[in-house]
Amino acid sequence: MSQVSILRNVALFAGLSDEELEVLAGCLGPRTFGKGMIIFHKGGMGQSLYIIESGKVRIFILSESGQEISVNIYGPGEVFGELSLLDGQPRSAGAVTLEKTVTLTLRREAFLPLLEAYPRMARGIIEVLSARLRYTTAHAENLSFLDVYGRVAAKLLELADRYGVEKQGEGIEIDLRLTQAELATWVAATRESVNKVLGTYRDHGLIGVDGQRITILDRQGLERRVLY
Repeated sequence: MSQVSILRNVALFAGLSDEELEVLAGCLGPRTFGKGMIIFHKGGMGQSLYIIESGKVRIFILSESGQEISVNIYGPGEVFGELSLLDGQPRSAGAVTLEKTVTLTLRREAFLPLLEAYPRMARGIIEVLSARLRYTTAHAENLSFLDVYGRVAAKLLELADRYGVEKQGEGIEIDLRLTQAELATWVAATRESVNKVLGTYRDHGLIGVDGQRITILDRQGLERRVLY
């Protein structure tokens, strides 16, 4: 797939013409990261936005106690690292690959002149930042008001909506390899607590667990667990 075709499917650049996308593509640089590689750390100086061509990237922060907390996952056609691109400030979170990932990078010194030349990009930026804010607000509410059973249920439902694959009458499989430790970082809980919750949900027929694969068997049952 050409870089222009990739850009055409990125919400941030949806308002640009093909000619403008061609100019933008000329400013991009490809980068490939192996599975488990740190792309950047929180607090590091950021001068690039990343567009995912293939693979998945997890955004995370560290609590004061040093516990890792997952914030979001991005996949093909999505962007991350945009805040530092806009304000030139240090990274607000870290980013690590979940699998081999190919990105296209756009550096700040190339982006700012493009923004002035193509003001329609501003609308895409507003939409992306608004979506980020809504997601962060909902995530914070879940962490603040739900118990661990509710937080796990809410996260599984969200991941099923974003990465679910229907399995012919056998539920929705989340197309991510999730260890209990990784899921714990999503819900600000210990691995032991998450293990207990998953066991309970499995025993009640709400989910199926096969190694690192989780399948939603009873969506309505999980939804009933998400109560403030």
